[in-house]
Amino acid sequence: MSSTGDAGHEAGAAVYSATQRHALLAIARASIEHGLERGRPLPVSLDGLEPALTSPRATFVTLKRRGALRGCIGTLRAELPLARDVAERAYAAAFRDPRFPPVTRAEWSRPGFTLSVSVLSPPTPMRARDEADALRQLRPGVDGIILSEGPYRGTFLPSVWEQLPEPREFLEQLKRKAGLPRGHWSPRVELARYTSESFGGPVTPSA
Repeated sequence: MSSTGDAGHEAGAAVYSATQRHALLAIARASIEHGLERGRPLPVSLDGLEPALTSPRATFVTLKRRGALRGCIGTLRAELPLARDVAERAYAAAFRDPRFPPVTRAEWSRPGFTLSVSVLSPPTPMRARDEADALRQLRPGVDGIILSEGPYRGTFLPSVWEQLPEPREFLEQLKRKAGLPRGHWSPRVELARYTSESFGGPVTPSA
C-alpha cells in the first residue's frame, strides 16, 4: 500500500550512520534521474550493501522545490529491502504523486530541489477507551499516526506536528484526511503509532 504524505525530521537516536544516509539519498536521486531517462525506478542491486540497507523497511520520500512540496509518496508496510523501497518511493514521489504533474527534465536541471527520506518503524496499535484517551496518549513531535475505520484510512508522519502542534487539531485533520468528519468518533476507530528517522538535503543540478 502506498500513501501520499509529508516527511520531516524526528528527534531521537539515529539508527542509520552518515554513510548509510548518504547512500540512501544517492539511491533516491539516482532513481529519479533513471526515471527521467527510462521511465521506471532504478533497479537496485543488493550485492555489497550493508545489512541495514537490505532489511525490509517502510519509507516515505519527499521532494520539495524552493520550500514547497513537490511530491511525497511512501508506504506503511515493510515489504521491500530498504534500498529498493527508497528507489521505488523516490520514483513515485517525482512522477506518480496525483497531486502534482510529473517532474520534467528541465525542472530537475534547475536549482531549488530538496530531497528527504523517512524510514518508518513498524506500527504499534494504540488502545484508547475514547477520543479523550487517544488525545492523552499522543506524543507531539514524535508519533506518526494511522487512523482507520472500515474503508476510511489516513496517516500523518511525525513531521506534520510542525504544522499542527496541538493534539486535538492534529487528530481532527487526520480524520479529514481519512475521509471522516472532523468531529467523528466511534468504537470502530482504530489508531496505530510509529516513529520515523528522516534525513535529506538540497539536490545539486546535474551538469
